[in-house]
Amino acid sequence: MPSSHLITLNDYLYDGNTIFRILKSYHNDLRAHALAAHNPIDMAHCNFLLEISELLRHNDFLTAQSQKFREFYKYMTRQYPSLAFTFKGRIKSLIRAEEKFNGYIVDTIYSQYTKDNSFPSESALKERVSHFRDLIAYRIVIAVPKCHLKPGEDRTEVELGYLYDIANKLSSFMEARGFNAELSGFDERKISNRLDPEVRPYYRDYVNTPRPLGYQSLHITFFDTSARCYIEVQLRTKDMDDAAEIGRAKHSHYEAQQEQHRLRREAIPEGTNLYFDEAYERVRVLQNLDLSKVDVNLFAAIDNHLINDGCGLFRGRLILPYEHLSQYQNDLID
Repeated sequence: MPSSHLITLNDYLYDGNTIFRILKSYHNDLRAHALAAHNPIDMAHCNFLLEISELLRHNDFLTAQSQKFREFYKYMTRQYPSLAFTFKGRIKSLIRAEEKFNGYIVDTIYSQYTKDNSFPSESALKERVSHFRDLIAYRIVIAVPKCHLKPGEDRTEVELGYLYDIANKLSSFMEARGFNAELSGFDERKISNRLDPEVRPYYRDYVNTPRPLGYQSLHITFFDTSARCYIEVQLRTKDMDDAAEIGRAKHSHYEAQQEQHRLRREAIPEGTNLYFDEAYERVRVLQNLDLSKVDVNLFAAIDNHLINDGCGLFRGRLILPYEHLSQYQNDLID
């Protein structure tokens, strides 16, 4: 076990271990500490690490899951013959997942404390971190080639028509294949009436109501009853995807904003709340991680910007259309 009192992911990234050995060591040490300290939030953290490990290790379900999405892909080729589109997928990387999990704790405690000078209960914190729904995410990106537009048609408007039509059909298509749509909790006043009333409660409509940086996308969460896990599906036009990947709404800008958000602590002095202190420190050391010194299989970095990540450590791993985690990574741990 690491010598420092606070156990962090950073302690396990330098010894040349695989993702699975890192997850097992981190989980085991954190669990022992949680049991000794009677810390229910650390126990919830341990369960989260187990969930990530199970997703990475037992990847047979990814093949089945991808095949079901491939059925929707084939359906779209028949339903929309003039439409160009692509399907993408990924498992959220370990570092991103760890930072987001602890960021939920930091944000929940900070928000309530600054609002009414009280701390959330342990059950409220456990409820918050249980809402991690995007460890697996799929993305559908569409475009209408100009040559398929009729005279006088507005490309953006035509693509929006397709996008919402696809969104209206996706839910029932996937539910017939063992996926249950989850209620989004999104303010229905912010949802376009292009979405049918029966599917509207399940979507977060960032197309009709863009995020502050201009990010636009339709999001829906499903529970895969076969794999017993949640997945998020995002639907975008190519212009929306360009803005999110290389434009002003790109994810790196969003992540930078989130990183600053997760490092707020001026209203909560150190020692005031244990759960805040631990989550805040785990976020802080991750954000200060020098990736060039990390030694994990298939991962290399010159600095924190020039990164070659093939193992799901930092940026994530594509799992669609036909790429899955290799058996090389699926080493046995006794």
